This record gives sequence, C-alpha cells and structure tokens, in this order.
Amino acid sequence: MTGCRVGAKNTLDRNYLYLAEGLGCQVKSETEVTAVRALETGGYRVETQNALGRRKHADSVTADKVIFSGGVLGTLPLLLRMQEDPRGLPRLSPTLGYNVRTNSESLIGIIAPEVKEDLTQGIAITSILHTDEHSHIEPVRYGHGSSFFRTMTLPHAPGGNLVARLARAATDVAKNPGLWARAYTARDFSRKTQVLLYMRTLEGSMRFKLGRSVLTGFRRGLVSEITDPAGAPSAFMEEATDLADRFADKVGGVKSSLVTELAFGTPSTAHILGGCVMGANADEGVIDAEHRAFGYDGVYIIDGSAVSANPGVNPSLTITALAERAMSKIPAKA
Repeated sequence: MTGCRVGAKNTLDRNYLYLAEGLGCQVKSETEVTAVRALETGGYRVETQNALGRRKHADSVTADKVIFSGGVLGTLPLLLRMQEDPRGLPRLSPTLGYNVRTNSESLIGIIAPEVKEDLTQGIAITSILHTDEHSHIEPVRYGHGSSFFRTMTLPHAPGGNLVARLARAATDVAKNPGLWARAYTARDFSRKTQVLLYMRTLEGSMRFKLGRSVLTGFRRGLVSEITDPAGAPSAFMEEATDLADRFADKVGGVKSSLVTELAFGTPSTAHILGGCVMGANADEGVIDAEHRAFGYDGVYIIDGSAVSANPGVNPSLTITALAERAMSKIPAKA
C-alpha cells in the first residue's frame, strides 16, 4: 500500500522508467500537463507547467503520438477539459466519463493498542479469504511511518444517516472508553493498526463530469453522478463489518474508518477505474481495442481509466498487461 520495505516490489522507478531513460526518454518530474491540442498540420501540442513552486512556468512540446497515462483522476479531468475546448480534443467520444467504477470495497482499520507484534512488519498483503463467489477480504499492512492515518480516521459506525452513525460511534466508544483512548493515543499508530480490505466483483458504475459542488469549493472541477439503476454504493457492508468485529475481538482492538465514511456515508476506494473504456465505436467507448482514442489518430489512453469491468482485486497487474499489449501494437522504431 505504501511501498515495499525490502525492495521486492517491482516499482516504476526500477523497471519501465529506468529502461525508458536508457533508451533516451526524458522524464520530467514535478510537471503538470495542462492541455493537449490537435494541430491542424498533424500531431499534437502538449502544454505543461511546473507542478510545484509559486511561479508557474509554461512550456510545450509537439509529438506525433500522445499517451494519456495519469490514472482515472489524472487522465479523465484533463480529457474532459480538452473535450470542451474547441482548440483541444473536441471530437472525443460522448461516452467519456461514463462507466467509472470501483472494486466495490470496504476499508476498515483495526487498532489494537495492546498487541505485541509490530503490525508494520511483513508482507503487505498476506492472504485472501473468499467468503462467497463474489466477495473476499484481505489483511493489509501499512508501512512504518504511516501514523498520519490517525488524523484521517474515526470509529467505524454503519448507519443510514449522520445521526445514526454518530449514535453508533458514541455507543461503541462508551462501551469501552479506555480501549478507545489507548487506541487513538498509541505512541506508534501504524505499528498497532491492521487494515482489512473487503472487495466484491459485483457491478456498479457512475459518471464523472466537470461541474461545481461544495466539494470543489464551487469552482469548476471533477464531480460525479450515480448512473447505476441500483443507486449509490454503500460505505458499509454487513459482512465486512462482521468480519472486522470478529478480527477486533481476536486482537483486542477497535474498528475505524475514514472520516468521510462517518461524516457523509461515502465509500472509499483504492481502485478507481473506467471512464475511458473500450468499445467497438465512439458510441460505445472512448478507445478501440488497441487503446487508440476514437476521433484522434495518435492519441492513446493506457491506464486504469481504460478498464471496463470490476476485477474485484487490485488492478495493477491488469493495467500492466493492458499497457504491454497496447505497446506491442505500435511498431518499434527502426
């Protein structure tokens, strides 16, 4: 979740980026792409600015082909802005932003202040327990130094509205105030915390678009709307809560969730997918089977936004496989 402590994880700086630089690729870190514009003479102009620093310095580069690979929350808002911009990429598919989905997951932290073991030590994801044909739970370790999560969590308290959730949280704390006090004042929070990740392969989708809301500070930004006939996803799943209860009893701990779940009933996800899915044509998807954007020869979208279904597990290897396949379709330079 926060990087491998023993160097075993095959991260980008150890494989693809390193190999690309060896072939002459220039990696421009701390740089944000602000626009990608189709040129009348062919090709594209990529406009950038520095991501850090008070003064913004604009720059640009032209290319015959452009690959969008910023993940759903990077690629999608940029493409939505370019679709609206007549000088950007206005011919992008009208399905852009649809079919966004998650792994239908629930993240629950178990804080066990009296546990003797250092819960940061060991393999990040140790095992998977399948509870039925479409559900499973994984125990996840966060690395040493992840104690900042203490400021982002509150008691795990399922409920249909804020009043019910607050009442459930107050009741749980009142039953064992000493344990809750020790849990949230533990000297090294990360060493005492185990995360349970519950995921399901059940489908559910939403749409991302540009708009204004309280969460964007009423500035124009990325907002969502529910498109699934079943309604909005739930932050609380009965089986996930039951498994977390049993785990907490075993280790003498308490259950916690992110602040947003208690405050808004909004589920959290580590695996946001879709929004630029594949299709037979522009009416069905944003890209074709080789990840080329309909309407723009030379524009490729190769990241989690291209995933068109809920895999129910961490999608990193799925995205990697799709990327390698897409690259195999582009002829090597002579």
